[in-house]
Amino acid sequence: MVKIRLARYGNKKRPFYKMVVADSRCSRDGRFIEKLGYFNPLAPNAFKINLNLERIMYWKSKGAQISERSKKLIKVLNKKR
Repeated sequence: MVKIRLARYGNKKRPFYKMVVADSRCSRDGRFIEKLGYFNPLAPNAFKINLNLERIMYWKSKGAQISERSKKLIKVLNKKR
């Protein structure tokens, strides 16, 4: 199964997340199919979230499951636009 989820990058106590499309059998930070954007919880509000909504909708139409946290971030981004 293909999932849209967050992969954690950054240093200890300085998280940075990339939203990726990955096979559910791969590890959280392991191999992925495509990078869809990023989420930086420590950045100022204007630079916190950057996602490619067109590609997210493409993968969703192909049957990809979206994780709960990713759904929340997409919802926040849609409210801003």
